[in-house]
Amino acid sequence: MMIAKMGFQPGEAGAPHRLFHWAAATDDGIQLTDVWDSRRAFEQFAAEQIGPLASEVGLPGPPEITFYEVHNYLTAR
Repeated sequence: MMIAKMGFQPGEAGAPHRLFHWAAATDDGIQLTDVWDSRRAFEQFAAEQIGPLASEVGLPGPPEITFYEVHNYLTAR
């Protein structure tokens, strides 16, 4: 639902500076993994989009976020 509210389409990274988005259902809910070109770009996007829209769609509080530095990133041609 939030993806639709943000206007993103399947197969797109969806936001400037986001390189990759992946989502999967887990036993505990939803696991999202995003790769951004910088932490600063993600934090700005989170403040402007994720936070307000999460409240709008009724999600219970901010998501738990863990940051990792990417060692390697490969894509298909």
